[in-house]
Amino acid sequence: QVQLVESGPGLVKPSQTLSLTCTVSGDSITSNWFWAWIRQSSGKDLEFVGAIDETGRPFYRQSLKRRTSISRDTSKNQFTLQVFSTTEEDTAVYYCARLRTISYVTRAEGSWGQGTQVTVSS
Repeated sequence: QVQLVESGPGLVKPSQTLSLTCTVSGDSITSNWFWAWIRQSSGKDLEFVGAIDETGRPFYRQSLKRRTSISRDTSKNQFTLQVFSTTEEDTAVYYCARLRTISYVTRAEGSWGQGTQVTVSS
């Protein structure tokens, strides 16, 4: 059974870079899935941030594309999210997930990590 675990700082100062790593066990990130990052701010819906496919090709939310990067380390079976030039609006619970599609996101489908709170604040 696949397991995904997010890790990274819980507090980031505005304008700094948010960096999170998802460590995957039970499956390879080179297998035929989307390996995604999703976030949820308080009181708001889930928001797709970005993903990579089995080849490592990235896909980004259009509104975040200019300041988001997703990379992977296949030797460690990890993929990493970076969000640059953060603001308080980037405060959210961040999830990594294995998804069959990135056309929509729902907790009812796919395999998800437990989520990690990231707060952007001075």
